[in-house]
Amino acid sequence: MDTASLTFRPATPADVPALVTLVESAYRGDASRAGWTTEADLIEGQRTDPQGVLDVVEKPDSMMVAVERDGELVACCQLEHRGVHAYFGMFAVRPSLQGAGLGKAIIAEAERLAAKEWGVAEMHMTVISAREDLIAWYVRRGYTRTGEMSPFPYGEERFGRPVRDDLRFELLTKSLG
Repeated sequence: MDTASLTFRPATPADVPALVTLVESAYRGDASRAGWTTEADLIEGQRTDPQGVLDVVEKPDSMMVAVERDGELVACCQLEHRGVHAYFGMFAVRPSLQGAGLGKAIIAEAERLAAKEWGVAEMHMTVISAREDLIAWYVRRGYTRTGEMSPFPYGEERFGRPVRDDLRFELLTKSLG
């Protein structure tokens, strides 16, 4: 895929329905199986909701980045300024476009943007520890596994219904300097 044709912009409240659809398609349900980032075998139900995405769009020191090609939403990610580091999350690429280099270009732009906008020297993210393939992808992008774990929000249906009882998040970090 030609990543030079991508445009990056801060999402607006008008983008929320399309962003929710994109995130859901990349992580949950049968549609997500077209790509390799699916969590459908780990978690059922929703990945996010309109209010959760709107909160990211409107929160100070936070940005939902909409990634478009030819005016069409193809990916997104969340960036949040958290003191000396930025947090990277809600990363989604349309499943039919996964595996073509789009993700590499988007994460590189997100890192550049966080360093430029907030002057941070480090990016943090959390990934479900059972997602070894996804963690390996981030390690190839320069992220380090910290071994620091945080619990999955069991019982909070707005994040989905886990089908396993051993889910947790691992913190990954990367120096941007």
